[in-house]
Amino acid sequence: MRKLVFCIVLSLIAFGSYAQKSQRIAYIDMEYILENLPEYIQAQNTLNAKIAKWKKNLDTEARHIEILKTDLANEKAILTNDLIEEKEEDITLKQEELRRLESLYFGPNGDMFLVRKQLVKPIQDQVYYAIQKIVKTKKYDFVFDKSSELIMLYSNKKYDISEIVLASIDKTRKVADRKAKQQEKKIAPEVSARQKALLEAKKKQREELLAKKEKKKQLIADRRAELLAKKEAKRKLLKEKQEAAKKKKEEQKNNNN
Repeated sequence: MRKLVFCIVLSLIAFGSYAQKSQRIAYIDMEYILENLPEYIQAQNTLNAKIAKWKKNLDTEARHIEILKTDLANEKAILTNDLIEEKEEDITLKQEELRRLESLYFGPNGDMFLVRKQLVKPIQDQVYYAIQKIVKTKKYDFVFDKSSELIMLYSNKKYDISEIVLASIDKTRKVADRKAKQQEKKIAPEVSARQKALLEAKKKQREELLAKKEKKKQLIADRRAELLAKKEAKRKLLKEKQEAAKKKKEEQKNNNN
């Protein structure tokens, strides 16, 4: 570790000696810049709200599965083996759907990744564009990011151009707002035909899956009702036979008397 730090120090000293000849150097603090951009704060709030909603959906589905498991455990005594197997299969399907939903939300290419990319990337591009403008104007040769993995053992505040970047972004925003008002430009997200087709296909797939589950659920409910009806009819018939036998016995007793 000491050797690594020593090598870094030597590299910075050598680079500093070289830079003093003709190079212009500056650095930014990307975290500071983003935290001071209203667009970024709004994007983070939007993303956090979506994440909270997705987690709530997952929790709701998980609780529903637990209720189904509890109901099955309590009803096993009055269900046939076929009904038990169907209920267990239904629970398995719901568990698989829950895993797919979790992957859809938080998987490598899930909604969270896509929404973050959609919300944050334009803001990052805005920052990079502002940096490029400043670099061309000030003729910087190197601009480092203090908040990145780059190890900065020391940074002189006078080389920090983060505030200049923020000012440039603010100026660009005001110019864009002024042009937008002049041209009465309508700001609205445009969804490509391919994205629309994918969304429709996904929606249709979910609806078909839901319809299939509802049909299976109704079938299980009908079979259960049929089983209970048979049990009730059998119990009623047995009661009638018992009453008839009792009545016959009473009649025989009266005749004997």
